[in-house]
Amino acid sequence: MPIKLLPPLVLLARLLVGAYPRWLGSAPSANQRIYFANHSSHMDTLVLWAALPGSLRANTRPVAARDYWGKGGIRQRIAEEELHVVMIDRARDDPAADPLDPLRAALHHGYSLILFPEGTRNPQPLPGPFKAGLFFLAQEFPQVELIPVYLDNLHRSMPKGALLPVPIICTIRFGAPLARLAGESKEAFLSRARAAVIELAEDRR
Repeated sequence: MPIKLLPPLVLLARLLVGAYPRWLGSAPSANQRIYFANHSSHMDTLVLWAALPGSLRANTRPVAARDYWGKGGIRQRIAEEELHVVMIDRARDDPAADPLDPLRAALHHGYSLILFPEGTRNPQPLPGPFKAGLFFLAQEFPQVELIPVYLDNLHRSMPKGALLPVPIICTIRFGAPLARLAGESKEAFLSRARAAVIELAEDRR
């Protein structure tokens, strides 16, 4: 039987931080999903994407900020040609533009997404408050599963300002799908989604 080699970016993530997946409340599935996770380093996008099985990576697009991933050079090349990132404009130069539109387009095309609802990196181990984007996408795409994810140790492996990751083993914990509750307010939904990620942070299996 021929040996199946890992793609270079996946191999890099495994070598640097491990990127070991733990499926605690869900299992790998071809169902369309939004994976939403805590955000503590620039490695988060690559590590979560690399933790997915190869059969799912091709149809899963990370959501990332254009002001970081779209500045040209090797970073943008990786984002566009390897990760197939959906870029959003945090600066919002056009006040009439909706930053969620590229995400909606990707979901309409059948892609799954990797989303960091905090909107920016947080150096703490637990996520900060979630922004409203996840709530609106959950309402508009009720057929898409919502999977909480906790990235463990990445805030220590590559803290804000670091150029190279510290060699610490990191795990990625995938939780149970977040249920939608009829009539739930935006604030209640976002609080419940954040709590689902925090629960995974406290699960040491």
